[in-house]
Amino acid sequence: MLVKKPHSIWLLLIVLLASRSIMAIEEPAYTVVAKADGIEYRQYADYIVAETVVSNASSRNQAANRGFRRLFGYITGDNHSSSKVDMTAPVQQQLSEKIAMTAPVQQSESETGWKIAFVVPSEYSWESAPQPTNPDVYLRVVAGELVAVKRYSGRWTDKNLARHTEELLTALKASDIEPLSNVISAAYNAPFTLPFMRRNEVLVPVNRAPGS
Repeated sequence: MLVKKPHSIWLLLIVLLASRSIMAIEEPAYTVVAKADGIEYRQYADYIVAETVVSNASSRNQAANRGFRRLFGYITGDNHSSSKVDMTAPVQQQLSEKIAMTAPVQQSESETGWKIAFVVPSEYSWESAPQPTNPDVYLRVVAGELVAVKRYSGRWTDKNLARHTEELLTALKASDIEPLSNVISAAYNAPFTLPFMRRNEVLVPVNRAPGS
């Protein structure tokens, strides 16, 4: 006779698997330089990202899905050396800024879109990182910068993103700290991770930390 195991056993198993998955994944190196009003200020070292821009998506989620598929292809062998690249955290998403391009006679504006990025593992340098074969995926060096971060749990939804973005920008404005780009949203966990255990962040490069 089969005995049904309590749901709590399966819940514990999922929690343990999620925790082990989080511990095994590399993320960019940083130093916490200040904390104030629920915001953490981090000084990041240089790191490399594999990035793609998704245009004409009907929603942020659709853009994320399209971008993730491109980047997943890159880390699973769609690169010139056919290398498998270890998964890192977080997955980053940012609304691409409009960039004006001038010419002697005319001026045009690039399309807006969503930037989706994976961090390339630190074992790779710019010279050794596998080059993408998909022309829509490119590598980019993110120069070391000071970043303000608001961390939260729960699902990676538009509602959560909007709420915590507003809290981040309100705190920066109250401290007279200037954001230097659009806000980036970051997800650190696999989709099967329970919402209350998820680590999500909204972050933005800033001109200074509190008290500096």
